[in-house]
Amino acid sequence: MFIKSHEINTLKIAEIISDDLIIQSAQGGLDLMGNIYYQGFDKVILHEKNISPAFFDLKTKIAGEILQKFSNYRIGLAIIGDFSQYKSKSMKDFIFESNKTKHINFLSTLNDALNNFSK
Repeated sequence: MFIKSHEINTLKIAEIISDDLIIQSAQGGLDLMGNIYYQGFDKVILHEKNISPAFFDLKTKIAGEILQKFSNYRIGLAIIGDFSQYKSKSMKDFIFESNKTKHINFLSTLNDALNNFSK
């Protein structure tokens, strides 16, 4: 895992770069958040490919648990990828509602994520 740092105004944003799954469970999400927080980052960008497919199955509750932790600790999170592959209405609704908060966002590109954090 490599952390690429981006800065916008006074925000430190960590983009997680890896060929491996980084988030496989709620605990994995919490561990990542703690690591990022300890290193002084304000926001996190994760790539969809680094998150277990179980995250995108809402019945597992992994997504809800992880996103709740990021919200509670006020660490912004952007997940970038192609979410059109998820056909579940509940997942589409979850993404839509998350994006409305502006704190947790599912976006298509790195530029979209950085632009979102700059607002």
